[in-house]
Amino acid sequence: MRIGNFDIDVPVLLAPMAAVTDLPFRTVCEEHGVGLTVTEFLSAHALKAGAQKTVDKLTPSLDGRRFGVQIFGREDEPMMAAAQMAVDIGASLVDINMGCPAKRVVAGACGSALMKEPELAAHLVRIVRSAVPDDIPVTVKHRAGWDKLHRNAPEFACAMVEAGAAMITVHGRTRTQGFSGESCLEIIRQVRDQVPAHIPVVGNGDVVCLDGYRRMREVTGCDAVMIGRGAMGNPWIFRSVRAIEAGEPDPGPPTMDERIACFERHVGLIFELKPPTSPKLFHEIRKACAWYAKGLHACNQFRKKAWTITDPDLLVAEARSYFEFVRRRRPEPEVGSESAPELLAESPEPPAVISA
Repeated sequence: MRIGNFDIDVPVLLAPMAAVTDLPFRTVCEEHGVGLTVTEFLSAHALKAGAQKTVDKLTPSLDGRRFGVQIFGREDEPMMAAAQMAVDIGASLVDINMGCPAKRVVAGACGSALMKEPELAAHLVRIVRSAVPDDIPVTVKHRAGWDKLHRNAPEFACAMVEAGAAMITVHGRTRTQGFSGESCLEIIRQVRDQVPAHIPVVGNGDVVCLDGYRRMREVTGCDAVMIGRGAMGNPWIFRSVRAIEAGEPDPGPPTMDERIACFERHVGLIFELKPPTSPKLFHEIRKACAWYAKGLHACNQFRKKAWTITDPDLLVAEARSYFEFVRRRRPEPEVGSESAPELLAESPEPPAVISA
């Protein structure tokens, strides 16, 4: 898939998610084959004002990998400044969030609220386009519409392309749906049909497995798929997509050794990239514990015990003991295999996610 003047070698992207797509998680997904990652969505106003918490999230990918930065706002100067800051750290594209359903974002008439103001939305695309070099694509992520009576995604997408958007990503739910109900594939199909063929359209919503990826591509005709919550603790979904797109067999779910290695890699990146005094460090380690234990035997008991531990090193040690317990109990077949239902348990609830 080609965005502007650069190619994405595998048609699957990691969705920008607040408090989820930080640099450690993005790195793990990149190492498992995702085509492109995008930072968590960042307030243009906060970036321009130099708010440290937000500026700290404006992070380039490691080892020179391409990445995108997603910004949100509704005022010219902050949006232009934020876009320029993204370019300054090496972003390959600047994505404008016009789909976030969160109350605090919509209350500021940003995110999905912009779908009710298509003229302003198009203006924002134009001013961001003017603020970055010609070779940096400006893209837009939006929803099906505001509510079921105002599902204006096709005409909205066309207006954004006319204003200069080089790629459109569509989440198949309306703002009022939030993350309830089902993502509508038909509305994504309509966007693909109406947007000029040379502009890639990316489908988003409810893709948590390889079959979901295939269905999204087949039903909507989209050029690529963006995966969000389905990748949390499951970066192997990108490995599977990369394999089938290359005409190779699906490598399937991870072995227990691969799961443990990925947990160690993720936690190692958290310790390496998060300041040791950061209040987020412990929270991110706890979240990783829940993610990689999801679906394993006795995961709820482990989660409850983990929630009583307040020291990062002790928490990692407890997780290692738990994973070793699961491995000794029965190394194969892996989680997800129909022949090993006893390994499965009620999965811990994922943390709250804010995205488009």
